[in-house]
Amino acid sequence: MANTQSMERPGSLGEILGLKTVLAVTTGVMMLIDIWLIFMVAPTDSVLGHVQRVFYFHVPIAIMSFLAFFVVFIASLGYLIKRTPKWDAIAHASAEVGVVFVTLALLTGIIWARPIWNTWWTWEPRLTTTMILWLIYVAYLMVRSYAPSQSKGAIYGAVVGILGFVDVPIVYYSVVWWRSVHPSPVVGPFAQADALDSTMAWILLYSFITFVFFFAYMVMERIELRNTEEALGRIRFTLRRRGR
Repeated sequence: MANTQSMERPGSLGEILGLKTVLAVTTGVMMLIDIWLIFMVAPTDSVLGHVQRVFYFHVPIAIMSFLAFFVVFIASLGYLIKRTPKWDAIAHASAEVGVVFVTLALLTGIIWARPIWNTWWTWEPRLTTTMILWLIYVAYLMVRSYAPSQSKGAIYGAVVGILGFVDVPIVYYSVVWWRSVHPSPVVGPFAQADALDSTMAWILLYSFITFVFFFAYMVMERIELRNTEEALGRIRFTLRRRGR
């Protein structure tokens, strides 16, 4: 029985701790270098000044939220097909991290928008669809928390995670499909070739890579924490059955 449970878990504690430690150190070093590049190497915008440096955080963070919800989409499909806890754990952890990323994307966007649009918020297409994305995955977490059982919460969450991903391409294409005051995409098929100079482009690329490592670390951290919570829950259940 114990062997079956361990095989169903996303990974042994030793494996997760080993890889997580490597990711933690690598991510920490990369983040320090990224901050140095953004504030010391990246050119200062002639119009926006230093506030433009938020761009190097805002864009990678927004893309990481897309990546997180894509992982939720794939893992949710995997769970509905296989019904193995491993897929559900990945989906749940990625959704939690994705909500953090999309929240930070909204906050950094507000900071960047204030000097450009002279307002903290406007209901233009990109911001509105991003807010909807945030609400969808907050709802995902609420569905899981308030479901009558853990198994039903996993199923309900998987359905929300799959359907909710529809909004991700809508967020990206919103500046193309509708009239928007939001800047045009700087990455992807609709990015302008001359949108960034070479220095800005490679610093942005480095930021992307750094946040990919950060995303992977955070997902593994959440999976490990959930494994620990479940193990403690089993211990409490056993102690209650023994009358302790």
